[in-house]
Amino acid sequence: SLEVEAQAEGAAAMAAASYIRAARAEAQLAARRADSTLAADLVRIARDQLQAGVGIALDVTRAESQLAAVRAQIIAARSERDRSLLELKRVTGMASDAPIVLRDSLAALPVDASLPSERDALTAAMDTRPDVRALQAQEFAQQQAAKAIRWERTPQLSALVEHGVIGRNTDRLLPTYTWGVQLSVGIFDGFRRESRLEEQLAVARETDARLKDVRAQSQLDVRTALLDLTSAAEQVEAVQERLRLSEQEVSQAQDRFRAGVAGNADVISALLALNQARTLRNDALAQYQGARVSLAKAMGTVRRIP
Repeated sequence: SLEVEAQAEGAAAMAAASYIRAARAEAQLAARRADSTLAADLVRIARDQLQAGVGIALDVTRAESQLAAVRAQIIAARSERDRSLLELKRVTGMASDAPIVLRDSLAALPVDASLPSERDALTAAMDTRPDVRALQAQEFAQQQAAKAIRWERTPQLSALVEHGVIGRNTDRLLPTYTWGVQLSVGIFDGFRRESRLEEQLAVARETDARLKDVRAQSQLDVRTALLDLTSAAEQVEAVQERLRLSEQEVSQAQDRFRAGVAGNADVISALLALNQARTLRNDALAQYQGARVSLAKAMGTVRRIP
């Protein structure tokens, strides 16, 4: 049963990672659509200014070129989203043609600044990871089997009791009783018992070595996941600030362009910066959620991720 739980934890980790990739792809597609809206507004403003005689044809060409580039990015983002959903269906065992809608967006997934202490995480990993518990149970069973083989050398005392009847006619049956005590002493079995014991002890030593390796790997996984989670949380905070400044830069560049005091080159540069900031934001959020899954997997609690 513990091995089944370990397999279930692994499957849950795969499904969670696939869900995060699908959520990131959805967020990327939404970001490119938002970029397309801004690029379309830029084209409209450039054309209006050209017709009013306060703009130049070069601004219109730049704006249309930017809009075409964003449309190409939308096509690529849509393709990535579709592939990620197909992968999610495969991991979760759904039919490839079944409709699927993600319950949460990438931005809606929780980002918690508080992290479990390293000691608590390591303790949880040792206590709850199914693969560790499975090896512990296996080692205990092997030690008990070796102990049982040793006890086979001890004399065995048993009691025999039998009750029956005897006679030729059913109306004249006589009761019979048999009882006694039997003592069995193993003298020599061709060293088969010793061979079985050595074999069982060798298996137990192998399991103990595997258990030590799994425990060491668990500690490494927990510490690595905590480092990744801490770094990802800081990156999320940093890219959120960069996204805010990029949106502010686009707004200011648009105001200058509408006022006719600058061309749309500044707006396009600001749009490119905003495009990159949105992509970095999505990457940082996906990395953070992936680190959460890695930590939960290291602790053996993937199926209980909030």
